[in-house]
Amino acid sequence: MKKISFKRHRFSPKIIRDAIWLYARFTLSYRDIEDLLAERGLDVSYETVRRWVLKFGKPIATNLRRSRPTPSDHWHLDEMAIMIRGKRHWLWRAVDNEGEVLDFLVQSKRNTKVALKLMRRLLKKQGWAPTQIVTDKLRSYRVAFRMIGLGAEHVDDKRANNRAENSHQPIRRRERKMQKFKSPGSAQRFLNVQSATYNTFYLQRHLINRTDFKHYRTNAFNVWECASATT
Repeated sequence: MKKISFKRHRFSPKIIRDAIWLYARFTLSYRDIEDLLAERGLDVSYETVRRWVLKFGKPIATNLRRSRPTPSDHWHLDEMAIMIRGKRHWLWRAVDNEGEVLDFLVQSKRNTKVALKLMRRLLKKQGWAPTQIVTDKLRSYRVAFRMIGLGAEHVDDKRANNRAENSHQPIRRRERKMQKFKSPGSAQRFLNVQSATYNTFYLQRHLINRTDFKHYRTNAFNVWECASATT
């Protein structure tokens, strides 16, 4: 992992890391985090928290992704509508069958060109092709798969795509908290940090006992500390 420099900042790296973690992990605004830090005797403005997220969020997210294990070879692709400045955009999202977020795109179109772009990004990032892909009934997927010669089994049953549908729920909650995204670029930047943090702390606690959950949670915190380690 690449070490991150926190030099020339008045507050300690731990405070900065904790503020970024709170914003990426929970449905909180910058002002909420300002109040949480104030309760601990720290006079940090919400604008400072925003600058921390913008500066350090991307390198931390990059380090988190490098630490993730290889995802499953069953992928789920879906797109959801989001409103940005009164115009409808589409959040294209890919997850595996265990809920791991693989990639995402914020685009103004919902057509074959974007589906093809998403698949090329996925294949380049993962370095291998899946054995099965589940999508909804959107025909653009089938055309895109044919164009790149993808031989994976394609299941276009909406009911079979609940994994991707459920993956949208945290974004819907955040969208309401932020009173909608302000631009496609800001949405893409936020989702970059949020998805990496989500993958790290998504432990599916309903499937494991308490002892194992505590162990996995401790490991998740250790991974976050390593991803945001200082030089």
